[in-house]
Amino acid sequence: MKKILLPFMLLLVLIISACGTETAKKEETAKEEPKKTGTITYQSENGPVEVPADPQRVVLLSGFTGNVVALDVNIVGIDKWSKANPTFKEELKAVAEVSDENLEQIIELNPDLIIGLSNIKNVDKLKEIAPTVTYTWGKVDYLTQHLEIGKLLNKEKEAQSWIDDYKSRATELGGKIKAKIGEDATVSVIETYDKQMYVFGDNWARGTEILYQEMKLKMPQKVIDTALKPGYFAISAEVLPEYAGDYVVFSKRGTADNSFQETETYKNIPAVKNNRVFEVDAEVASFSDPITLDILLKEFEKAFLGN
Repeated sequence: MKKILLPFMLLLVLIISACGTETAKKEETAKEEPKKTGTITYQSENGPVEVPADPQRVVLLSGFTGNVVALDVNIVGIDKWSKANPTFKEELKAVAEVSDENLEQIIELNPDLIIGLSNIKNVDKLKEIAPTVTYTWGKVDYLTQHLEIGKLLNKEKEAQSWIDDYKSRATELGGKIKAKIGEDATVSVIETYDKQMYVFGDNWARGTEILYQEMKLKMPQKVIDTALKPGYFAISAEVLPEYAGDYVVFSKRGTADNSFQETETYKNIPAVKNNRVFEVDAEVASFSDPITLDILLKEFEKAFLGN
């Protein structure tokens, strides 16, 4: 009887041991694999798209970086403009720079969601890699855009909460600024890019949304006539005095030709003579996401109020 039981018991021990090993392997594998989540249906401007309910590996091909960072969602690839933005230097220093023309690189990143503007290349091929959602620039206002990003990432409540808080803070600061500079004081926003100069309307980043839409500060009539509708207008340095308000916000690029600041024409502008030109970093100010807007709010508070 013992001779019969011994092999049977040995076989039983081997089976139990094997099961335990297999269970351990499954547990270890589960730890290594990313957590799989369900999906939601996002109503994009091109129709419904099934996207992850909790995206873990997002690729951004046309900005929107600050929107996604503000909503605390992991990013694995960003466009060259976002990569060059010093605002995100620390948070995204290990994130790869990607392009809509380098599909192999995007495939290697194994994204579960791709976001870009409607004019990106290879959209159909990108959709084969991961759910891809695109937006038409300017189709909605900047705050609605953030809310849409929130819906896409299944974080609509968080996005709306920031919007409400931001509008309250910007409106309050605008009231304080107008109380100091006067209700009728004008503000213009300018920028140089390469050898060209521009003035901006109320919806082309550079802090314009804050200054004009939320704070309700006034822009010079010349700017209203030329830049308000298209968003921006190219001018020469010689005619800048015609577009300069009582206060000027200069979105300045270190790589641009800023020699106009040494001319008598510029130095004789009232805002320049009265020390009312405030410089902001164009590499930062060229965005209108929550992180950038919060930075600019603080800069405008310091510039206009000295706080």
